[in-house]
Amino acid sequence: MSATPIRREGHILITGGAGFLGTNIAAALAARGDDVLIFDNLSRDHVRENVSWLQQRYSHRISLRAADVRDLDAANDAVRGARAVIHLAAQVAVTTSVADPIADFEVNARGTLNVLEAVRRHVPQVPLLFASTNKVYGKLLPIEALARQGQRYVPRDPQDAAGFGESTPLSLYSPYGCSKGAADQYVLDYARIYGLKTTVFRMSCLYGPHQFGNEDQGWVAHFLISALRGEPTSIYGDGYQVRDVLEVDDAVSAYLLALEKADAVSGAVFNLGGGPENTLSLRELLDAIERMEGRPPAVSFHDWRPGDQPWYVSDTRAFTRVADWTPQVNVETGLRRLHDWLLDSSVVQQARREAVA
Repeated sequence: MSATPIRREGHILITGGAGFLGTNIAAALAARGDDVLIFDNLSRDHVRENVSWLQQRYSHRISLRAADVRDLDAANDAVRGARAVIHLAAQVAVTTSVADPIADFEVNARGTLNVLEAVRRHVPQVPLLFASTNKVYGKLLPIEALARQGQRYVPRDPQDAAGFGESTPLSLYSPYGCSKGAADQYVLDYARIYGLKTTVFRMSCLYGPHQFGNEDQGWVAHFLISALRGEPTSIYGDGYQVRDVLEVDDAVSAYLLALEKADAVSGAVFNLGGGPENTLSLRELLDAIERMEGRPPAVSFHDWRPGDQPWYVSDTRAFTRVADWTPQVNVETGLRRLHDWLLDSSVVQQARREAVA
């Protein structure tokens, strides 16, 4: 779905805007004529490439503030004059949170509180969209509640097949789940207590161009990158675990619609993912890669990791009802798009040059 922009003065601030989702949102906003301020500490691999790509194409619309959400003064400066805030900056890996839970908390919980306070002080009238995570729901279905069907798990109870809705009780699991859960609740509470126009998206698995996935985050891109580089992929668990997956163009359309319908979505939480119609198991992704590449990717299996969900599918009907949004890109088309983009990306091209040399 496309949204008709409402022209107002000021920039749209995207914290974490040099990352995968931020880059795609920034490009969509700039293409329609919005001024975008990317606020990013540029600490993650390849994000400078994303910024360079954006500024080459939209130099008159895109500006960069290299700063960290843990810096309240910097957050205050960035929100001044903003007409909307999209808060994506985060520590994104469960494994990293387990290794350093304090840093994880400082970025995800305290960093979000800094952004909220900056908005409350300087631009309390503007919408703020926050990227939370399905990890706030915990592990959910145990293996015993699932059955094997082909290359995937399916719920034994047919009622679970529609996915988990926003009323699913929070069950914070892992430091990452705790820090994002705390941030999630602060964002909602700032709507209740201070009247801010905040909205929470509990994100499922996104994939698409400008995603430089790794073993800890962005698994769809990581599997493809590993295969294209001729490197083995590690699978934790048995590979039958299932996620709903959402191509990034559909995620971008949801965020743009939420900005345009800020009053309708204010103070609300929505699951955002591909839903039951767009699901994928790890083994099914490996099969898809084999079809695209003509050879099976190398794989090694390891023990389950803490907090791994054997089956998670989002029920996204709440946002559909409010915003008339549904995913438009099916899994097969989306995987092909990402595959083709990665073929020309630096992360694959460099590995292939090194292999020849």
